[in-house]
Amino acid sequence: MDSFEENLDEREEMEPTDTDDDIDIRGDPASLPPTLYVLELAAGVPAATVDWYISRVQGRRRTGGAELLVSAQPQLPGKGLVLHLTASRIKLLETAERMELRKKDRDGYLRDFTCAELDEFLGEGGVDGLLTMCEKQRIVLHELEHIRARSAEHQLPGYPSIQLFPGQSVTRLLLQEGIIAQLFPVHDTAELERLGKSWYAALFQRQPFEDIRAYFGESVALYFSFLGFYTTALCGPAALGLLQLVFSVDTLHEYALYSLFNMLWVTVFLEAWKRKCNELAYVWGVMDKTQMSFLEPRANHRGEMVRDEITGRYMPYYPRWKTLLKLYLVSIPVVVVCLFGSFYLMLVSFWAEEYLTLHRDQYGGNLAAVLIMLPSVIYSVVVLVLNQYYNKMTTFLTEWENHRTQKQFDYYRVIKLALFEFVNSFMSLFYIAFYIQDLEMLRGQLAVMLIIQQLVNNFQEALLPIVIRTTYSKVQEKVVTKLKEHKLTRKLFESRTLDAVDADDARVRVRTLEPDDPRVQDVSEQLQLEPYPDTSDDYLEMFVQFGYAFLFSSVFPMAAFWAVFNNLLEIRADAFKLCKVYQRPPAKSVRNIGAWMPAFEVLGFVAVFTNCALLCMSPALRSLAPGLTSVEWVVVFVLLEHTLLALKLTLTQVVPNVPYWIRKAIASHEYRVRQQLHRKRRRETRHRLSRRFSSKAAAVAAIQRPVSFQPDSGVRLRTH
Repeated sequence: MDSFEENLDEREEMEPTDTDDDIDIRGDPASLPPTLYVLELAAGVPAATVDWYISRVQGRRRTGGAELLVSAQPQLPGKGLVLHLTASRIKLLETAERMELRKKDRDGYLRDFTCAELDEFLGEGGVDGLLTMCEKQRIVLHELEHIRARSAEHQLPGYPSIQLFPGQSVTRLLLQEGIIAQLFPVHDTAELERLGKSWYAALFQRQPFEDIRAYFGESVALYFSFLGFYTTALCGPAALGLLQLVFSVDTLHEYALYSLFNMLWVTVFLEAWKRKCNELAYVWGVMDKTQMSFLEPRANHRGEMVRDEITGRYMPYYPRWKTLLKLYLVSIPVVVVCLFGSFYLMLVSFWAEEYLTLHRDQYGGNLAAVLIMLPSVIYSVVVLVLNQYYNKMTTFLTEWENHRTQKQFDYYRVIKLALFEFVNSFMSLFYIAFYIQDLEMLRGQLAVMLIIQQLVNNFQEALLPIVIRTTYSKVQEKVVTKLKEHKLTRKLFESRTLDAVDADDARVRVRTLEPDDPRVQDVSEQLQLEPYPDTSDDYLEMFVQFGYAFLFSSVFPMAAFWAVFNNLLEIRADAFKLCKVYQRPPAKSVRNIGAWMPAFEVLGFVAVFTNCALLCMSPALRSLAPGLTSVEWVVVFVLLEHTLLALKLTLTQVVPNVPYWIRKAIASHEYRVRQQLHRKRRRETRHRLSRRFSSKAAAVAAIQRPVSFQPDSGVRLRTH
């Protein structure tokens, strides 16, 4: 065995595994378990590459395979091969133990699943109901990503220019090189319909968070939990703002109390969410999982393949100083240029509005009064368009920087997005508030940007993709119908479709599904859907809305009300697009909202500065002390701002992030685990000592026994 295989887990390499269970892997494809993952290869991939990769996917683990069950859709000419991936029952259970999936036992305790204690985890559904479909899909993806190149493999078959290194993830390499066009988990149509009826179709019901987690995973469920928790918490500020509007309250002390309430509310909300997030992480079994992100680089991490000092495997290595050099010398200057460009567009919008205002004051007319709002509307739409392009540029720059871990990638990407959104969405409000110092203009600009941006976002996310897809399908159907009727292309459509088994140059045979198989139709429809990127764009929308609602809440109390109204639609729109518009995203196990939490906290601190400054700038407050100079008003602002910051920090320290019942439950669980470990060790120690000393006593007794000789039969030993 070579040096690389010596570093692999011997248990995983050498133990025999009956992967196929009671399934005939060469028999009828209808006997296969339901499809869990779909893998589409790019068109024109050499047969040698296809054969080699399929052999690794369905090969034994001891030879570097994933031991998955593979079938293929009928392959159309000029199209890439579409593979259906699933796994046997035994394979799912073995990998679940290896991945340390957490399941509830008969006593209701959430602990790591083990095959040796299988009966302790079985419920009413038996073995088949032990793992959810989401967990099964996560297992399949885990096995695919852990197909690694072996020491004897130096080039990718069919691609001599692509070098393979021992321990390199083959699936990640094929995704990076574009050889795998798509890789996504399949939708369960029946389960999705049931989830949709209790989710986006139920307007006045609580979101089914457990069902969302069971279907989409913790990452998606945590986003919708945050959105629901945030919307519920907004009801307080929204109710106060609505009361101010209804009763036409416009006094200084009312606005001051509202601003003070909002600033404290932001702190309480963020601290309460931390507690809620930890509660969900504990209940979902992801709170105390060991994060081994430093061992496994992210999928698109590039670099020279070297042997890792910890795992002994070959992994891509890219010097950290090169990443930081790209960040400071290229990415940050590009971001700064974009920020200045966005700021300049904002100034152009204000110059245009100022010109229209002067024209209205000088010449009058109804048209000028209507057009005066046009620059703000156009600027709001331009902000949305720029956000789309900047989002793509941010992802490209962060990818090019080549961060090693997913946590680093998310952190630097969120920083870029937050900075650009701060300038693109909020800088115009800062300009009006603290340069022009026109509070009425600030209120109007804030209302226009908040309402228009929310309407456009909802239309763009939920309705526009459906309109485009429906129009494209109708056009495609008409084109195909015309081609079938044309005599030059009729033979092409009448010809028999090819499949992976019948291909002339195919050496590895996979089962081919029948064209009328329901799985083929379902997967063909899902292949046409757009892949769901991730929850970053959704968190970004909430980040912008959070700033609109609270950075300048003292001049626009109704911002929280419009945020609640939007979020009630946003929950259903986001749920609808996940169920109907996008492909099913891979389930991700996370314990919090990641880098977005610090972003919201920073925005909360900025809200203290802006609202205190607006209060100190208000004419009503200045009229109470007309003798104070500008410097003295700055001192008042600093004292007020420091007092509120001290109060925020006090609340942050006083309110514990982890509730007491969770700390108690964790301590109880750790005690039970230690007690079980101690009992197991005592049994093993007693057994080992008993065998050791009993065998020694038997040996000593045998030596001390007398020996007698039998003279009639030669020398013969006999013990008494």
